[in-house]
Amino acid sequence: MKKLILFSLLAIFAFTNMQAQDAVAETAVKKKAKSPNMWKTLAKITFKKEYDELMGFKIDVPVFSKEIKALEGKEVTIKGYIIPVEGYKSHKEFIFSAFPYNMCFFCGGAGPETVMEVFSKEPIEYTAEAVTIKGKLELNADDINRLMYGMTEVTLVKE
Repeated sequence: MKKLILFSLLAIFAFTNMQAQDAVAETAVKKKAKSPNMWKTLAKITFKKEYDELMGFKIDVPVFSKEIKALEGKEVTIKGYIIPVEGYKSHKEFIFSAFPYNMCFFCGGAGPETVMEVFSKEPIEYTAEAVTIKGKLELNADDINRLMYGMTEVTLVKE
């Protein structure tokens, strides 16, 4: 009889635990669906070679996908790393990367689609940890002196 009660209790516990795990997994899936990985979306680009008069040779010009073009001027949320770059005047202007400093585009570890220029409303203090920001996405395929992605009106998202 004791074995039957113990078995019943274990079965109930196992069933309850499976339901809890399913609920956690379902919540995670819903959360991921609401906030897609923006860096994966921004990576959906190709490049074409065009002659640049100023440079005197052909350069790679980004060709943005329809999905990316649809985001231009829209508010997006993205998680990444602040990259300290000399020449940016304050904590209101900085480079934002999909990867930490040691793996970012400027260190040769990633492509130009993994970084963006950020212009925030309020200063955002540097941290080596990943942060989430939101702002209006800008696309740049014309000015070779700027990055191909930028965000304006940026605010820090509290997690």
